[in-house]
Amino acid sequence: MKTFHQDQRRQLLANGHANAGREQTQDFPPVVKLFAPWGGASWLLTELDPDNEDIAFGLCDLGMGCPELASVSLSEIGAVRGPMGLRVERDLYFKGEKPLSASADSAHREGRIIA
Repeated sequence: MKTFHQDQRRQLLANGHANAGREQTQDFPPVVKLFAPWGGASWLLTELDPDNEDIAFGLCDLGMGCPELASVSLSEIGAVRGPMGLRVERDLYFKGEKPLSASADSAHREGRIIA
């Protein structure tokens, strides 16, 4: 999936390196928001696995009322097709301003990602 700008990819990788192998990880703000324009699925991503750049970590919401912090495969997200062949898109105007934990807390209260 080639949905990120170079600077976003660099930041996701830097965050991944900072948290790799650590028990106490840093609580970064999301770098990228992906969403399915035909439904309620969205992802707020904070980092890429430095050993496998296909794996991202963040707040994942498949639109079923139970968002969770998880690792996801970017190639699997990229393979998803909606009605008329629509693909998952990057929110061009998203700016992650609060830590991921704050986004997760509000998502758990609301049953969906609010961003």
